[in-house]
Amino acid sequence: MGMEDLKHDVEEGKAFVRIEMKDKRCGKVEYFKSSIGDISPEKLKNLVTGLVRLDKLKSMMIPKSPGFEQVKLLTLGITAMMLFLWVFALQLALLGQTIGPKAFKLEPPPYFPSPRVYKNEGYLMASSNGGLNQMRAGICDMVAIARFLNLTLVVPDLDKTSFWHDSSQFKDIWDVDYFIKSLSDEVRIIKQLPPRLRKKVQRYALYSMPPVSWSNMSYYYNTVLPRFQKYEVVRFTKTDTRLGNNLPVEVQKMRCTVNYKALRFTPAIEEVGKKIIRILRDKGPFLVLHLRYEMDMLSFSGCTEGCNETEVEELTRMRYAIPWWKEKEIDPKSKREAGLCPLTPEETAIALRAFGINPNIQIYIAAGDIYGGERRLASLRAFYPNLVKKETLLPPSDLKPFQNYSNQMAALDYLVSIDSDIFLPTYGGNMAKLVEGHRRFLGYKRTISLDRLVLISLIDQYKNGTLSWSEFSQSVKAAHANRMGNPSQRLQFPGKPKQEDYFYTNPQECLPPLAVTTNDRNNVEDRGQLS
Repeated sequence: MGMEDLKHDVEEGKAFVRIEMKDKRCGKVEYFKSSIGDISPEKLKNLVTGLVRLDKLKSMMIPKSPGFEQVKLLTLGITAMMLFLWVFALQLALLGQTIGPKAFKLEPPPYFPSPRVYKNEGYLMASSNGGLNQMRAGICDMVAIARFLNLTLVVPDLDKTSFWHDSSQFKDIWDVDYFIKSLSDEVRIIKQLPPRLRKKVQRYALYSMPPVSWSNMSYYYNTVLPRFQKYEVVRFTKTDTRLGNNLPVEVQKMRCTVNYKALRFTPAIEEVGKKIIRILRDKGPFLVLHLRYEMDMLSFSGCTEGCNETEVEELTRMRYAIPWWKEKEIDPKSKREAGLCPLTPEETAIALRAFGINPNIQIYIAAGDIYGGERRLASLRAFYPNLVKKETLLPPSDLKPFQNYSNQMAALDYLVSIDSDIFLPTYGGNMAKLVEGHRRFLGYKRTISLDRLVLISLIDQYKNGTLSWSEFSQSVKAAHANRMGNPSQRLQFPGKPKQEDYFYTNPQECLPPLAVTTNDRNNVEDRGQLS
């Protein structure tokens, strides 16, 4: 007799075990069947021992033939192994019933593999373009692309040809060693190509390409990855908006890891930024105003509200002198009415008063030189006299190392902006978008995101007497009730990524639970920042 079947039955919701033993000569079938819950460990031991002894007894009654001993030993070995496996499975089932089914629920393996346990598919070089925050978002995208394509990323080059002509390298703005180390479990990052590949790149033309903007991951898997497999080294000539807004959650979380963990400013920038914050905090609450009324923005956008004829001509000449500023002929009036212009200092003062911002609050201006200087700031200072900038808070010696590097100066403003009690940008540029998203990540800190289309219309109605001050203020508050950095669902328009909410403004896949933000939602009123 040998073991023929081991079966695990389910009858009317109860688990049973049945062992069938078949006599090879007469075809007789013997079986044992019992509920799993009825078998005690002692009963189980006796059962297995008895079956083995029975098998031995039967074998003694069968006439021996040549090779019989070898067959018998093989049969006994197989039988013993099957019995052992059956006992193990039965014990596991009994334990599962004791602890509960959830204890043995199979969890999917973690998405990320072990550190560096992957085949390197090639080397990604990237040339970041734009200002500080445009490059910041692009670097996050490059790391995500390298991570999920199993590429080795060379620390990106920064834009040195933009309007600001900033010669800063990556290591001058961000802590490059921390950047590499903090991401080492996910993606391999190196400071420069290995010697063999440097020679290859010098000998042959480096394959360069600008990836299609607002792309999903399938584009990179199907179109871009084969080029790495062919050329080994590929350089991306642009990094801004190379990924779409709505991607698999694993990719989104990777982008957040880079943005909020790995991209730490250099110790020198961090130290000065914290010093500015300490000075402001010692005097009470403060609002950061990203007043985008700078010469480059006005020239690029064609927005000339409040400028005299000489200034309009100067801004227009500048726009035509920059080859890559494509839009030349601009109607400033219609553009302003469409909500596409940054607020003037005067319009900003009116908006702050309408929101009920306390006139005694410190207002830190996070911007470059305001076009028109103090003459243009006079209307804002008349209502909010506590206007400060980093240049007025610190001695020149503290800022001297960063003075000729606009991106490093912008990094200081970034640090102060994410720590402020209120953040208000007058234009929806890259800094406004990334700071708002970072403040959401830090607990939905108060950020006033202006609806300029509505606000400009209301300001014009107030100025021409159509609306009283009370009506104007109430309308402004009502229009912005849900634009204070509060939790919201990121808008999606499939096929129209430019019209969607930008991922870095509302990285909802990475944000803290809403329940922990209750106190943060009222921090402005609690600190007396509103009159």
